[in-house]
Amino acid sequence: MSDPVRLDVVSRADTVVVKVGTNVLADPAGRLDRRRIEALAGQLHRVRAAGRKVALVSSGAIGAGVGKLGLGKRPADLPQLQACAAVGQSALMQLYQEAFAPFGVPVAQILLTAGDFDNRVRYLNARNTIRTLFEYGALPVINENDTVSVAEIKFGDNDHLAAMVTNLLRAPLLVLLTNVDGLFAGDPRTDPAAERLVTVPHIDHAVTTFAGESKSVLGTGGMRSKLRAARLATAAGEAVVMANGSEDGILDRVFAGEPVGTLFLPHGADVPAWKRWVGYTARPTGRVVIDTGARRAVVEQGKSLLPVGVAAVVGEFRKGDVIAVWDETGQEVARGLSNYSAADAEKVRGRRGADAGPIPYAELIHRDNLVVTAGTSS
Repeated sequence: MSDPVRLDVVSRADTVVVKVGTNVLADPAGRLDRRRIEALAGQLHRVRAAGRKVALVSSGAIGAGVGKLGLGKRPADLPQLQACAAVGQSALMQLYQEAFAPFGVPVAQILLTAGDFDNRVRYLNARNTIRTLFEYGALPVINENDTVSVAEIKFGDNDHLAAMVTNLLRAPLLVLLTNVDGLFAGDPRTDPAAERLVTVPHIDHAVTTFAGESKSVLGTGGMRSKLRAARLATAAGEAVVMANGSEDGILDRVFAGEPVGTLFLPHGADVPAWKRWVGYTARPTGRVVIDTGARRAVVEQGKSLLPVGVAAVVGEFRKGDVIAVWDETGQEVARGLSNYSAADAEKVRGRRGADAGPIPYAELIHRDNLVVTAGTSS
């Protein structure tokens, strides 16, 4: 039976990002499962046939390399991970090409790193490339460039990448296909009575406590990473569905509006493309700590950040860099483009305009270049 809320969400989704995890595509030994990939391709074809543009964020390169090299399990050493990715990525793409060939769908490989999102020009180039692929009727298959990434392999995951791609494309819907049935109010492995949360209006602290610490054997993510990704997307005005990609026909059911998995509703206003990059994509190069008065002005009153409200300047940054704004409890509340370098910000912090002497800008971060992120970045 369809759910009216779900039907409304999918009916508005003219562009969709689907993320599929390693454990959905591979067997426990790490070998890619051709049958699963072909089934996924069939479902994605039906989503596209309904007139939607689809970008696929696919894990599986490292897992495929593990299987191809006969390692049996995912290694922990960085060079070994990169070697597995190098071997596995070509195998992954070959299977996608073969799976989509019966539908006449060209498959395009896009490998990205966090640095591609930090740099505004590369960010726009990635967006333009994906949009052009949509025009050509091709399916972009996006993965992290694990063979050259360093910190991303150790700390990152494709859940976060999928959320950033969703923001990049301003896609109304992100579907996270994993190996669990959704978010539960307890651990269903130890508590058979734990209830699945069908709809989550807002990802607050109470919701994040439902995430356990578990990670999959072949993948890098867990429930916490998926909730972080969902919060990043929903804060920018997109909906997220988390569902079990191992279940036959799961995407068909999602787009039929059935109450499968967990639906996370948008809880932020639709954010303009420029501010999506500033607030939710580019990584801050430094930060400032603000007092309670400045926090109130920025978060509640929609004002610019003035030097008088800055209590501390942390790190090195240049004029025009994206910096984070923290409150005195250590929580990030905003991000924006700094009008000052770190050295100059240190000179004017805590001072009112007249006391600071002649300064080029009255604001440390102007409201037009500032995005409130309170509750979305942790």
